[in-house]
Amino acid sequence: MWRHIASNAITLLIVGVFLLGGVILWGQSQYVAEGPLEERICLRVERGSNVTRVSRALEDEGAITSGRIFRLGMDYADKTSQLKAGSFLVPEGASMAEIADIITRGGASTCGTEVVYRIGVTRTTVQMRELDPATSRFVERASFDPSSEEPPAPFSEMRARADTRYRVAVAEGVTSWQVVDAIGQVDVLEGEVAEIPAEGSLAPDSYEVQVGDTRAGLIEQMRAAQAGLLASAWANRGDGLPLDTPEEALILASIIEKETGVPEERRQVASVFINRLNRGMRLQTDPTVIYGITQGEGVLGRGLRQSELRGETPWNTYVIEGLPPTPIANPGRASIEAALNPADTNYVFFVADGTGGHAFAETLEEHNANVRRWREIEAQRNSE
Repeated sequence: MWRHIASNAITLLIVGVFLLGGVILWGQSQYVAEGPLEERICLRVERGSNVTRVSRALEDEGAITSGRIFRLGMDYADKTSQLKAGSFLVPEGASMAEIADIITRGGASTCGTEVVYRIGVTRTTVQMRELDPATSRFVERASFDPSSEEPPAPFSEMRARADTRYRVAVAEGVTSWQVVDAIGQVDVLEGEVAEIPAEGSLAPDSYEVQVGDTRAGLIEQMRAAQAGLLASAWANRGDGLPLDTPEEALILASIIEKETGVPEERRQVASVFINRLNRGMRLQTDPTVIYGITQGEGVLGRGLRQSELRGETPWNTYVIEGLPPTPIANPGRASIEAALNPADTNYVFFVADGTGGHAFAETLEEHNANVRRWREIEAQRNSE
């Protein structure tokens, strides 16, 4: 009898072990299988949250089939204690194992909100954006001018979120004075900038910053980036250029930057100035005259007067020979590369063509015809 009972007990134990093993294998397969999520989501993990809350949020979003299996899987993989606060992009079809890796990997948030301080040539704006998980693109929620407007309510809400990221985006063509003035209004940064950096020495780009970073540190980052860009472009420069030093290339690049906002034109504009330098012609470019008036401190905000075109300043290329003594703005990568690898043309003139671009010419006769067309376009616009 006891032998029979023992035999049945062993049989039941074996069956139980097999059943348990089957459940474990099934659970493991569910943990690594493709998930039910049909569209990507932005999962926000609050500071101080735990795996139970996260699993419930994932169930509510339809991202996992079982919160229990998710919790057990994270515990088995020893990831429960590695949960990170932030906002994380969970792609469609992500398995529980993949989601566990996403929310424990660490590093910057992969979605959520960001505040961008945009330093432009004419104004600085603060833009609040949020990532749309469906398109993986940021959507603007609000923006304001920090010099003249109070921050809207969404700004304070985003600033209160621990996962909000911050960036300082510097446009091509801004001056060093404008950069220093603008980052003084970036309230997540600390400290002062001791002096205005040399004109042209700051790389226009988008820089991610953290609360408490210093303004001087950001300036140094911009300096290092521009030095690297210039060194690389100089090393790969074309032959026969009338430019003796990288600094001269930077000066020319800054003029190109201010003369055209059309990317496809940069190398053509560069060719005009290179051809003029090679022929001993004055550059005769308005942006240099403007810089001589403003010294890079703000925008002129009006047209140039004839007296100013004739005025003697170190930057007035209607008066001086060759290049001005310094850059007139901070050029971007494309303008630096254009200055050092211009298009192969015989152009020595250009004028606006009415489309936002320019009409180029090899002879004065062609140029005068282009000028007449531009004046007709201007007159027509003024009469409308």
